[in-house]
Amino acid sequence: MKIGILSDSHDNLPALERAVERFNAEKVDLVLHAGDFVSPFTSIPLAKLRAPFVGVFGNNDGDRLYLVKRFDGIGTIHSGVHSFERDGVRIVLMHEPQAIDALVASEAYDLIVYGHTHKLDVRIGRPAVVNPGEAGGWLTGRSTSVVFDTVTGTAEIVTV
Repeated sequence: MKIGILSDSHDNLPALERAVERFNAEKVDLVLHAGDFVSPFTSIPLAKLRAPFVGVFGNNDGDRLYLVKRFDGIGTIHSGVHSFERDGVRIVLMHEPQAIDALVASEAYDLIVYGHTHKLDVRIGRPAVVNPGEAGGWLTGRSTSVVFDTVTGTAEIVTV
């Protein structure tokens, strides 16, 4: 399964559009967003995804009720840490990197995804750990996302 991963888009609609185009071209099976969408209008480019979408709120997400409403039909946005299984892959998705080392040591998950720091962190293995950096590009000047392949265990950093 291919998973498109992004975080910290902070209202950068052109970057989101490019990420969506790349994820659709790669034919990803799932898209994860590790929080900090910021405004409900970020749903506009994400509505063009051709894969299921799962996100979590970040610390800068303001109108959470309207974000949930705008993402109805696109996917789900969860509060806090969200763990789930998809095609036999155990995934935990969060915004702030809460207890990353303990989660890795627990071996309870195959993929740990977080955001918040705006810094790329890609660790291949079991479990894999991915912080895709910042899709928004506001702090680092680089808009990034990741395409993670659960079969090969590889991650491609994508500049959007």
